[in-house]
Amino acid sequence: MNLPEHFALQARYSQWVNRRLYDACATLADAERKRDRGVFFGSIHGTWNHLLLGDRLWLARLQDQPAPYQRLDLQLYNDFAELRAAQCASDETLLDLILCLGAADLQRRIAFRSLSTGQDKVLAVTTLLTTLFIHKTHHRGQITALLSQSGCNYGDIDFICAPFVDY
Repeated sequence: MNLPEHFALQARYSQWVNRRLYDACATLADAERKRDRGVFFGSIHGTWNHLLLGDRLWLARLQDQPAPYQRLDLQLYNDFAELRAAQCASDETLLDLILCLGAADLQRRIAFRSLSTGQDKVLAVTTLLTTLFIHKTHHRGQITALLSQSGCNYGDIDFICAPFVDY
């Protein structure tokens, strides 16, 4: 598998697992999703908002656009259905963008200012995409822990369980 195929697989998995976890979250009452549980972004809902914000931020950088936000803790959507629809659209945009990348595109370097540190950075697209997918995995891990604490069964979401992963 080459790097463009690898990142396309990561994007497909991310899209699939997001759908599965949003389905599980939809079984909870809105107040339960928004209950502050002491994680980085407060609640399940706050964590989903942060994930979407991060996706949009990295997508803007990949497309040589200015950062659409200046803070990492913004609540983009209060309504769960709107947040879910926006995440689905973002997942599709990310997959479409990755499917257009060739090996040479992955070596392109992108300059930006980190919102978390304020430092100027220059990263290869390969490193940027790796960072994006690790970020998504990190915060989805928080969501799965919070779902477990809520007694919510989100099913098997291991990478190798995704229906499109072949060996």
